[in-house]
Parts: sequence; structure tokens; C-alpha cells
Amino acid sequence: MLFVRPARLADLDAIAHMARTAQPVLHSLPHDRAALEARIALSEDSFRADVDFPGEEFYLFVLEDSATGRLVGTSSLVAAAGYSEPFYAFRNDALIHASRELHVNRKIHALQMSHELTGKSRLAGFYIDPSLRGDAAAHLMSRARMMYVAMNRRRFTPEVFTLLLGVTDEAGVSPFWEAVGRKFFGRDFKDIEMASGGRSRTFIAEVMPAYPIYVPLLPEAAQRVLGEPDPSALLAYEIHLEEGFEPDRYVDIFDAGPVLTAQVDRTAAVAANESRTVREAAAGAPGASWMVASQRAGEFRCVLANFAPLPEGARGTPRRAVHGEAPLDAAARAALGVQDGDIVRCAPLWRETTETEDQSTGESQ
Repeated sequence: MLFVRPARLADLDAIAHMARTAQPVLHSLPHDRAALEARIALSEDSFRADVDFPGEEFYLFVLEDSATGRLVGTSSLVAAAGYSEPFYAFRNDALIHASRELHVNRKIHALQMSHELTGKSRLAGFYIDPSLRGDAAAHLMSRARMMYVAMNRRRFTPEVFTLLLGVTDEAGVSPFWEAVGRKFFGRDFKDIEMASGGRSRTFIAEVMPAYPIYVPLLPEAAQRVLGEPDPSALLAYEIHLEEGFEPDRYVDIFDAGPVLTAQVDRTAAVAANESRTVREAAAGAPGASWMVASQRAGEFRCVLANFAPLPEGARGTPRRAVHGEAPLDAAARAALGVQDGDIVRCAPLWRETTETEDQSTGESQ
């Protein structure tokens, strides 16, 4: 069974391998072994700390296969982006250029360097081993972070954001970087991507343009990828949308990838979160997929489990999981470190389709 847990220093070799081989590059995980070890140590300290409000904490999670002990994924949470230095992004503004004499009134989009995202909690460092099949593992690895947020609200801000990879070609070349960043840095995209360490380096403000960049003046290739996720990031994009994130007016300062934001209270992991009592169940039981999390003795764990629905009632009542109970098989209980009668936190993996939505397309009627 796959389960999510906090990273440990004992995981250093496996995490270092993921950091080196991940494509796209995980700039939140340094390739230097000593720096990576320090990052994992910071994560361990953050999980142990008694936190009343978000600060410099960094939370690193791993996805483990309980059958083999192998790590097959990683993701992270930053309590306050740009805690020590501002977090930089481009804000896509609409500027009005008008002339009464010429009867001209034009709305022109312009990119303005901004650090308004500084101080907000951030989801980062998402990676899943390419050998894993299906989307379930990716959902678990990504959305378990929001389950942790739901169970530890004081550690994070009321609004969270994430920054996804912008469009690059097969050689890793970003059209937006070639049109903007290279003009100022004179270096390859991958070099600056690693050096930026999460978009909070002073050199960004020192080198990048302080004045607005008018979008119509950019090459068409750069305009076309503005705010678009790379094909390799489409799954992550869809997972965040399912969680309740929405595209914002910000884009990445290097590759123009989309910035997605969400109010924590409106995310699926928080709005649909409920406490349930563990009950023993047989393996392979059919039912709806739920995220199930525990935090016994401060050790966070999260798995996916199927909760068998109740049969439809005489009046056609919806088929829902047994209210108040979390039927878990032995593997799930072992991964979570819980037993029959313990309390866990649960949230459905998929939002329920309402009566006003079309059952085949999901579009509102």
C-alpha cells in the first residue's frame, strides 16, 4: 500500500536520487547533498515544532510503498513563501492606453514584477516516480498536503498557492525565458531555475526588469505560453483544480507557468473533512475513494481507502459511505498506525456531482 508520511534523514539517499532525476527539475530540493540534508533536517524540526503561526517552517513529505519500503514520490509545503527574502512572480495587469483626440481606447496587458505572494503558504516540490501507473498515487501525493493543512490550520495562512511548470520544448527550452529572462541573465533557463531556490533570491530583483513588460511586444511564441502549464504538468494542474485551486493573475517570473491560488476553507480537503472512527474491513472492498489521515503521536500519515456505500433507500437517497465510520483493511490500518476504534480524518477524493450538473460531462445545466 502507498502512504504519505514526513521525510526523515534516513530517507536522504532516496530523496537525493529523486532530486537528481526529477523532470521537470525540483528547484525546492537542492542537488547538493549537504544542502539537501539541511533541508530534510529543517523539515523534521518543522514537524516537531509547536507552531502558533506560519514562519520559516518547511514540510517535506514522501510517498512510500509499504510492501517494499521504497520511496516513489515527494512533495512539500512552505509555511510562508519568501519568509527571509521576497517571493517573486509576474503580475499580469491590464493597462488602459487612451486618447480622446484620436478616439483610441486600448486595454494592453503588461507583466509587472511583484512580491505580493510573499508570506502566503505554498505547495511545492511535487514529484511522482514515472513507474507508477494511474492517477491515484499522484492525487494522494499532492492532496495529502492539504489534509495536513486541514489538521494543522495554525501552521499555515488562510490562502495557499502553487506554481506549476510553464511550457518548455523537448530540450527544456522555455519560449518565455528566451524572450525575457535570457535577455537579462544571459544564461540557460535550467541554470537559473536551480539557482533561484524557489523564486526568493535577491538576484531576481537585481537583474530582472523593474518596469512593466508589455505583452504585445513579446514574440508570439512567448505570448502563447503565458499562464499555460507544460504538458508534463497537466495532471498536477487538474489535481489542484479538483482540490479547489483556481488560476490567478500571476505567472512564474522565469517560464510564465500558471500560479494557482485557493482559500484554505474552500478546498476539498478542508470543506469536506470529517472525523471518523476506524472499523476493521476486508481488503478490496468496493466503494468511493477517500483520503484518510492520522496524526498519532504527531506522526502524520495519509492513505487512499475505499469506503463502501450504503444501498439506496426507499426514496432514492444517495449512496454515501457509512456516516461516522472509516472501514479500513489491515494494510491501511498498519500504514496509518491505527487500530479499530481510533479516530481518523477523512475527505472524499472526488467532489460529488450535484443534481444541477450533467452526469456525463460534469458541466452545469
